[in-house]
Amino acid sequence: MGIKFMHLPPARSDTERPVPRWALNAAYALPWLLLPVCVWRLPFAFNYEMGMVGDERVGSLWLTVPYVFGLSVFSEMTALLTIGLVRGWGEVAPAGLPLIGGKRVPPWAAIVPGTLGGLALTLISVDLVLGWLGVIDVVAYENVWWAALGNACAAPAVLWGPTILVLTGAYYVRRCGAARLASDVGGGS
Repeated sequence: MGIKFMHLPPARSDTERPVPRWALNAAYALPWLLLPVCVWRLPFAFNYEMGMVGDERVGSLWLTVPYVFGLSVFSEMTALLTIGLVRGWGEVAPAGLPLIGGKRVPPWAAIVPGTLGGLALTLISVDLVLGWLGVIDVVAYENVWWAALGNACAAPAVLWGPTILVLTGAYYVRRCGAARLASDVGGGS
């Protein structure tokens, strides 16, 4: 048995209500969208400036290496958690988890952090977009090639916040919207 390099979205949903195919694809694409910016920031841990021009001094390697690597791992882990919005383990906690294993996940336990995180990440990415548009000052690079590489690595990450918001909205509709719609229709007859 070999190691699977890439886990593809399932052909059939394992959720209570079916997940739209676009939502499955978006959730599974999110970790790949963040990978370029996570790899881009790794050299900064070792004080390699990646063509950036500035007077900012980076701290000790004892601090920067765990911080930068930790930030990259944390970013990818949160992107992988987003898959829970489209899979069964986002509705019923996996049995192996202590205390909550096998229990239903209350919808608010995914909707609130998904919404708050998506809004925060969208606000962060607005800064990057405003820099590209020339509205605010951005980091200077030694040449246009470093700037192009930096922007190419950062560009996919701009979609992180909006993608989480859209997936959280789809999760809400699937988990709460159908029940609310059924009660509204049933109450009106």
